[in-house]
Amino acid sequence: MTITRRAALIGLAGAALAPRAALAQRRIVRLIVPAAAGGAIDVIGRLYAQRIAPVLDESWVVENKAGASNTLGAAEVARAAPDGTTYLTNADIHIMARHVLRSVSYDPLTDFAPISRFATSPMVLIGSSKTPETLQALIADMKAKPTEYTFANSALGSMGHLATESFKRRTGTKAELVNYRGTAPAITDVVAAQVPLMVAPLGSALSFITDGKIRAFAIMGAQRSKLLPNLPTAGEQGLSDLDFTLWYGLWGPKGLPAETVQRVNAAVQAASKDREIVEKLTALGAEAVTEDPASFARFIETEIQRANRVVEEAGIKPG
Repeated sequence: MTITRRAALIGLAGAALAPRAALAQRRIVRLIVPAAAGGAIDVIGRLYAQRIAPVLDESWVVENKAGASNTLGAAEVARAAPDGTTYLTNADIHIMARHVLRSVSYDPLTDFAPISRFATSPMVLIGSSKTPETLQALIADMKAKPTEYTFANSALGSMGHLATESFKRRTGTKAELVNYRGTAPAITDVVAAQVPLMVAPLGSALSFITDGKIRAFAIMGAQRSKLLPNLPTAGEQGLSDLDFTLWYGLWGPKGLPAETVQRVNAAVQAASKDREIVEKLTALGAEAVTEDPASFARFIETEIQRANRVVEEAGIKPG
């Protein structure tokens, strides 16, 4: 082999390795998902991580750390150095920890740097195939047979938990909660008729509803979903004040530099405007959100006030 040809081959090999070398040099960033794999938090978090990582020229690695009403993973982020290598994606349950757990090592408002919401999604009241076919029939049966009904609950303090307690109070029914470590295993047991009822994120329940594996009784929001246009809201069926919309967000540890917050927020907003992301979220029953960090922080404060009212009305106590 001539020296010229050997040099050319070495050059080609170096060019082929260059992208790998560049990838290897990218900073590794951990995105902590404090819930089980396969649930809405996990799916939406991964969707955004895949899109914003190359924009930021970083490698985002998703880590599921479920347990204790999503507080195990959140606590790890609260302890992390504010150096832009650790983030938290969570749902509204993030602001509820101290309402449902006696001991929480962090303050959800002051120990994190809010970056942006990813998306919102309506909640839906679902039941196994063995439950009555209509909401009115379900309520009547729950009153007649109170010991036969339980609600699967993805986690204490979740939007589903608040919606469940509000539903029971509004309808005058009783049913115990069966707590799970995430949405996916909870819905799995509803599909298998191990637990009769659940208030679930529409995105997580949608495929099971359309496949006829579970019943859908009502959208627990202000308006119907375009994905299930024939399913009335709870309000349309005579149950007012049952408006529960799940939201998913992104946080960093307290002390995260403002320039880092703005940089990541810009990548999130760009992703939320991307047609492919919008279409994928729509298929999941969710809607993308675009907002700056200050708007997200104000939204959180409003949600905390609302959650406090629901907790008081429903009589939810730390367990």
